[in-house]
Amino acid sequence: MSKRDWSVYREITLNGLWKNNPGLVQLLGLCPLMAVTTNFVNGLGLGIATTIALVASNLAISIVRHLVREEIRIPAFVMIIAANVTLIEMLMKAYFHELYGILGIFIPLIVTNCIVIGRSEAYASKNPPLHAGYDSLMMGIGFTLVLVALGGMRELVSSGTLFAQAHLMFGEAARGLTLSLGADFKGLLLAALPPGAFIGLGFLVALKNYLDKRMAQTAQAAKAIPINRLGETA
Repeated sequence: MSKRDWSVYREITLNGLWKNNPGLVQLLGLCPLMAVTTNFVNGLGLGIATTIALVASNLAISIVRHLVREEIRIPAFVMIIAANVTLIEMLMKAYFHELYGILGIFIPLIVTNCIVIGRSEAYASKNPPLHAGYDSLMMGIGFTLVLVALGGMRELVSSGTLFAQAHLMFGEAARGLTLSLGADFKGLLLAALPPGAFIGLGFLVALKNYLDKRMAQTAQAAKAIPINRLGETA
């Protein structure tokens, strides 16, 4: 792999996970993000389903991008996305039925998720399959990280537990993974309600902006330090 390729993949990784994160920067997919993230496992389940739909759809769209006429590209993209989401929905019904019952309508609604259709139009339709697939993977992981962070935070504050429904994804042996703040913890109902999701997302966006500002200040301070001819700081 050439140095230029490494640079492209590094930029794609930074964009998906941090600089252009779909949940914290683009603020896409907020409807399922707010509705489903009442606990860690729900967020993880929706995040994985969305990531698989993103990667499979954008790979297919990138492969057929030169075969689809410009006038019908959007309906064609939606059909590809719908086919992949239907397949994911059937697999979840078969193997994760309880979790599918909890996530409900938000699994088929992945078809209309702005992250999926947005990346297909903005990136996959203009780039080769390897780049499109990797970009989708990074965007999906970035979105999943926001879902699990928000879900974990809301679960902890609202009911004082973490990983309480891990058995829905990982089997009965995962029941022992549940962490608890104790039976005396009363919990805060607001965190489990939609306003709690807005407040939690606001905290995450503020934290990201704060970290970005600190990193920019650190980089600026490093540039200001004079360096002598031997490459040593003065």
